[in-house]
Amino acid sequence: MRRVFMMVLALMVSASFGAVGCLLEAGSLSGSGGVGQEQKPPVPSKRVLIVYFSHSGNTREMANQIHGIVGGDLFEIVTVQPYPQEYKAVIDIAKRERDSQFRPKLTKRVESLDSYDLIFLGYPNWYGTLPMALMTFLEENDLSGKTIAPFCTHGGGGLGKGVEDIQRLAPRATLLEGLAVKGALVKTAKGDVENWLRKLGMVRP
Repeated sequence: MRRVFMMVLALMVSASFGAVGCLLEAGSLSGSGGVGQEQKPPVPSKRVLIVYFSHSGNTREMANQIHGIVGGDLFEIVTVQPYPQEYKAVIDIAKRERDSQFRPKLTKRVESLDSYDLIFLGYPNWYGTLPMALMTFLEENDLSGKTIAPFCTHGGGGLGKGVEDIQRLAPRATLLEGLAVKGALVKTAKGDVENWLRKLGMVRP
């Protein structure tokens, strides 16, 4: 009788360990690093460059907000011939440049562009598309194989044709969903910027 009892007990213990093992394998038991824990998506480890052109300062503010969240390097596109500060004068020039497809010269170029994987590209919406300074940048730099995240400030036209023109001038780049923020709202747009970056998988939820 004692021998039978010991055999039954051994079978019960063995079954218990087997059940625990099944639970662990299925992830039903949680713990530090347990299989059953929901894993947060990793933040991309790509090297980041934030390129932007800004006239009024709104796009610069947006670029700085992105930089404060994802880090990386900042590069401001600056034209050799400065634009006037007066609003009417600058929009007149912007229209003439767009109509003539003028390409303004830039004061500097990005060093070691090949070392960057992800490029945030920022611009103000001028007459429904990119300022011509952005066109110059895109034509002078080969962004093949890069990932581009466009962002812009505007007075009501959103991204305009900017994304379409970026794709046309950088056809071998991967274009992510862009973000447009009204210029008057940029200083309070950090939450919108962070939500956009989270949607793109650049920050943890």
